[in-house]
Amino acid sequence: QVQLVESGGGLVQAGDALTLSCTASGDTQCISSVNWYRQAPGKEREFVARIFRSGDVTNYSPSVEGRFTISRGNTRFPVYLQMTGLKPDDTAVYYCNECADWGQGTRVTVSS
Repeated sequence: QVQLVESGGGLVQAGDALTLSCTASGDTQCISSVNWYRQAPGKEREFVARIFRSGDVTNYSPSVEGRFTISRGNTRFPVYLQMTGLKPDDTAVYYCNECADWGQGTRVTVSS
């Protein structure tokens, strides 16, 4: 089983940038994408971005496209989520996911 750990969250102001990281320990058998999700207070968890196994194919939620970039190096992990032009609506706990495994999340708070 793989353990995913997110880091990089924090309190920022609207318009600021922040980069989240997702690292993994243990042997992963997952061959599908690595994903970022988020859950805002009182809302359902929602998809944010994914990077496919090849490492060069990504896709994004319309709400973050053009502002967020998911990336990684030559290995499956770590995976990064570079967030720019942050808005108060981006306030959420951000989770890393692959297959059935989830991290504990890292909190991002964007003040107006």
